[in-house]
Amino acid sequence: MSSGVRSVTIDCHDTYALAGFWAEVYGCDRQPDDFPGDPEAMLLPPGGPMVIFVQVPEGKTVKNRMHVCLEPADRNRDAEVERLLALGATQVDDQRRPDGTGWVVLADPEGNEFCVLRSAAERAATA
Repeated sequence: MSSGVRSVTIDCHDTYALAGFWAEVYGCDRQPDDFPGDPEAMLLPPGGPMVIFVQVPEGKTVKNRMHVCLEPADRNRDAEVERLLALGATQVDDQRRPDGTGWVVLADPEGNEFCVLRSAAERAATA
C-alpha cells in the first residue's frame, strides 16, 4: 500500500490574504466561502493537491523543513520568478547557474519558502 498527497497545509496569520497570493501563483480562485478573518482558507489548484491555510498565533521563526517546488507551465523560470516577485514574493536565495540550470528560492508574504525550477521546456532544451 502507498499514500498520495491530498493536501498541503500552510500555517499563517492571515488566511484570506495568503490564500489570495497563492491563488495568483496557481492561477485559481479562492473558494467562495472563504472570507477575511476566517481561521481557514482553501485553494483547489488545477492538477495539484488542495492547499489549506490555517491561522496560527505564532510567526515563522526558522527555515521551512519542507517546501513546494514550482515548475512554470507557460513561461520560463526567470519570467516566473519576476511574476512572483511582482505578486509580493521576496527572493531568499539564487541557485541559478551560468549554464541555465538551478533554481530560485522565494518566500511568500508571510515568509514561507518555495522554489521556482526550470520549466519542462527549459529542461528538454538542455537535455
